[in-house]
Amino acid sequence: MNIAVSKHRRTPGFTAEGKTCSRLSVRGVNHAHRSRPVPRFAQRSGYRMGLFSAILCLFVSAPAFAQAEFAKTNQEYAQGHFKEAITGYEALVRSGQWNANLFYDLGNAYFRTRDFGRAILNYERALALDQHHPEATANLQIARDESRALELQPTRLERYLQFASINQYSIAAAIAFWLGIFGIVALIFARRRSAALMSLSVLCLLLCAMAVWAIHTLDNSSKGRALAIVTGNDVQARLATADTANSVLALPAGTEIKILSTRGDWMYAALPNDLRGWIQTKNAEQVRL
Repeated sequence: MNIAVSKHRRTPGFTAEGKTCSRLSVRGVNHAHRSRPVPRFAQRSGYRMGLFSAILCLFVSAPAFAQAEFAKTNQEYAQGHFKEAITGYEALVRSGQWNANLFYDLGNAYFRTRDFGRAILNYERALALDQHHPEATANLQIARDESRALELQPTRLERYLQFASINQYSIAAAIAFWLGIFGIVALIFARRRSAALMSLSVLCLLLCAMAVWAIHTLDNSSKGRALAIVTGNDVQARLATADTANSVLALPAGTEIKILSTRGDWMYAALPNDLRGWIQTKNAEQVRL
């Protein structure tokens, strides 16, 4: 089955910025009289200015370097050097240059090497940053079909709450909170209290509380912070923390699990089909970094 790959349908997450670094030099001026020493506060100001300039140059040059590395890695991918492309994309991930397009491209590179577990992992990471990324959504389904990966089924409440992301709920909670606070302050200093303003303030605070509850529910749901993807091959979930323990469920690469606890080199996880079992930590990675 051919994978739908769209390398440049969207603007890459890295943007080149101009880099300007200036060096300030001070020359002494000969006078007829003996030159006076530079005041100590002036020396300190010069040192601070130099340090600030160095830090500014570092921050300005970092995005430009990341963009150059991203372009170089994309060229490796276009030439069919998928392992080299994986190395380049992973280096960008380790440097903290996270965006949906980077994880999408990394998922494509893993898919080309038929590492479906890590392909699905990175498609999931792309969607965690941008849940409306159509290419990542399409390729995720293709990778799941290829590997026959199992999915965790969300509850009905989780499906209702997933119409918005955690970031959107956070913004709504912040706006509702401050509107409620401003309404209460206005009531305190108003000469004549308004029933409408009081009702609006209470409503805003209730909306804030509901948004916070939605954030907590989604963060602890099957698609929340504890979501992990099986990246190993021929993985078995077991009844105990031993390779000789009885198997609970065979987990194809790319299967979703929810980590409940860890013990040494093992993790206890909620599995598809409403089962639970122990898995070695080396065989799964969390979606959220």
